[in-house]
Amino acid sequence: MTAVRIPGRARVVAALAAFIGLVAFTWPFVVAPGKFGSSYAPPLIFGALLVLVLAVVIAEIAAGGIDAKALAMLGVLSAVNAGLRPLGAGTAGVETVFFLLVLAGRVFGPGFGFTLGCTSLFASALLTGGVGPWMPYQMFGCAFVGMLAGLLPRLRRRWEVLMLAGYGAFSGYLFGFLLNLSFWPFSTDPNSSIAYLPGLPFTEQWHRYLLFDLATSLGWDTGRAVTTFTAVLVVGPAVLTVFRRAARRANFEPTVRFETPDGSDAPAGPGTVARPAFGRCQPPNCPGGRGRWNFRRGADLTPS
Repeated sequence: MTAVRIPGRARVVAALAAFIGLVAFTWPFVVAPGKFGSSYAPPLIFGALLVLVLAVVIAEIAAGGIDAKALAMLGVLSAVNAGLRPLGAGTAGVETVFFLLVLAGRVFGPGFGFTLGCTSLFASALLTGGVGPWMPYQMFGCAFVGMLAGLLPRLRRRWEVLMLAGYGAFSGYLFGFLLNLSFWPFSTDPNSSIAYLPGLPFTEQWHRYLLFDLATSLGWDTGRAVTTFTAVLVVGPAVLTVFRRAARRANFEPTVRFETPDGSDAPAGPGTVARPAFGRCQPPNCPGGRGRWNFRRGADLTPS
């Protein structure tokens, strides 16, 4: 079940945010350091822009439909992820938050995965004191890790776990590859063969960055990828079962059905009433005792 729906306008905003995020990550190939008066201005400017973009996307997603149950689930999983992150961060690239992002995005939908990536990284940054110019890039990267997990194709149980494990490993490498772009121009000696040099052709600049990523980040990213792959394989089936049971009980998307007072189906209009799905209801809404709750987000079901 989709816990957080993404309406049409939010999809357009998310697509624009993806484009802006791509520019923000790849700014060394777009803007040379010093163009804004300071070598460190571009990442700060793009980081502030990412914060605004994330706020707009989350606002659009929330306007599309996020109820109290989805908000409670989001708060619980954000707290769990914030608590898990200090257990692995800083040790040989071991990262313990990605597997939960992948599994939650898979079960609860891309909108929930996007929002969870933002809130969990923000909460963990406050908890560990990791607030800095890199935080918007981390939030944006994790948001799209969770969102893309919800967009993966449907497969049977065993193949689904293998697909999610493979995607978790891929996302671990991709996250590190993108995040390195935000600080690459300032992290190495300009005289080095892997340093960023403004004015070089794109192909040579790209070659330098690939060498930089292989030399400085591949081992760390491998630790993240292996951790996520192993965690999804080992605990993935159990966590997926728990998440799906919680989604069924929460009933994020209840079905809509209109009935006349005698219990027959009828379109919405004069004389129709709403019947609850669980438990008993009292007249005049449910003359027959048990019935189905007939409501929909944004629908007016008050009997005429």
